[in-house]
Amino acid sequence: MVHLRSLLFLVAGLAARLNAKSSTGDSVLVIVEPKQQDNYSLFFNGLKEQGYELTFRAPKDQGPLVIEYDVPNFAHVILLAPEQKNFAKDVTPQSLVELLGKKTNLLIALSPKQTPLSSLAAEFSLTLPPPGTPLVSYFPKREGSPSVIPVTVQANSVVSSTLKPVWFSGIPYSLGNNPMLVPILNAPAESFASETDGGSPDSLVDAAERGGEGLWAGSQLGLVTGFQTLDNSRVTFVGGVDVFSDEYALKAISKGVPSGNGDFVREVAAWTFQESQVLRIDSTSHHRVNETEPLEQYTTNDNIVFSAHISRYDPKASSWAPYSGINDIQLEFTMLDPHIRTALLPSPGQPGKYSVTFRAPDRHGVFKFVVDYKRKGLTYLQSSTTVAVVPPRHDGYPRFLSAAWPYYTGAISTSIAFFLFSALWLAGDSREKKAKGHKAE
Repeated sequence: MVHLRSLLFLVAGLAARLNAKSSTGDSVLVIVEPKQQDNYSLFFNGLKEQGYELTFRAPKDQGPLVIEYDVPNFAHVILLAPEQKNFAKDVTPQSLVELLGKKTNLLIALSPKQTPLSSLAAEFSLTLPPPGTPLVSYFPKREGSPSVIPVTVQANSVVSSTLKPVWFSGIPYSLGNNPMLVPILNAPAESFASETDGGSPDSLVDAAERGGEGLWAGSQLGLVTGFQTLDNSRVTFVGGVDVFSDEYALKAISKGVPSGNGDFVREVAAWTFQESQVLRIDSTSHHRVNETEPLEQYTTNDNIVFSAHISRYDPKASSWAPYSGINDIQLEFTMLDPHIRTALLPSPGQPGKYSVTFRAPDRHGVFKFVVDYKRKGLTYLQSSTTVAVVPPRHDGYPRFLSAAWPYYTGAISTSIAFFLFSALWLAGDSREKKAKGHKAE
């Protein structure tokens, strides 16, 4: 009865997300052992019902190729072979990093065993404990293995706050200081990484010494973590492949409380495949106040209006819609360093439009309108537009300045005095000549 109720909850959650598709493509390559494929049927069937085209391949198979003629053949890749030590030639840590550079998203499950995927995780600022030290917890009290742990899901930018606790079994890892990391699920505070012998004190000390990271324990350890590149490609590392299994999706947390594994892995996949939290800048514009046409150059102290139109991807409609939900985006007007940094606020009554008016600095040069918005879990918004700021033309200044009247008076009086002096000098010279002429006669 409990299994039936859990299955109904799972089906209802998946039905609410039918026809949701990725913003980057629907082709998915799943690398998994054929004999283990049925263990994750609920997860795979949910992706198929949404419209994803799944292609299955064994880890050692030579085809279908991940990259062909330097072009990825799939929009997304799922690796559910964490204990596999040998992969095909086109599935290596280097090729997977190359895939990210070509805007292919990755969903990767790890294992307590040492595999090539362990070295791949290190490239993304994830430090794994020594091999053979899975996560262990004896709280809450329950039947079964201490390495199968119920974990409460904390709401963040990737998963919602309504998810039930999830079952986890696998390896934790410590997170580096890389700002591109996106923590999704952390270990419980009372859990720790231990040898598979049940966590004796000797094995804990040995694991800490071999790991070089101190005691592997507490909520600072990550279990599911995302990473978003500057090109907005996404990769997610899951510490245990069993998180995706049908067994954990149907296993109740307690009497009458189903697990949240089904919904959790679906939301993680939605973020990884760029269904959720996907934004883009559709266009930008700039012009002087009371004008509409953009200029290639502005004059110092001009009042300039800058606008950006931002939209958000709707996976259910497979379309982009104007989005005005950002309140902390900024505009920088830079020439090497920002000369102006100001808030770019939503325009009332105009969905998706963000606008600001500012005065150009009293300095000429080549400037840029720069929007650089980076928040964990959201796609990065970046825009740069170059314009020139020039001094006013010779006829652009006021003809007379009231503050300059002392200088005007001095210049005019000097000119008049010079004219009078010259006239008097010339007149005096003429009289002297006439007087000399009379004496000579």
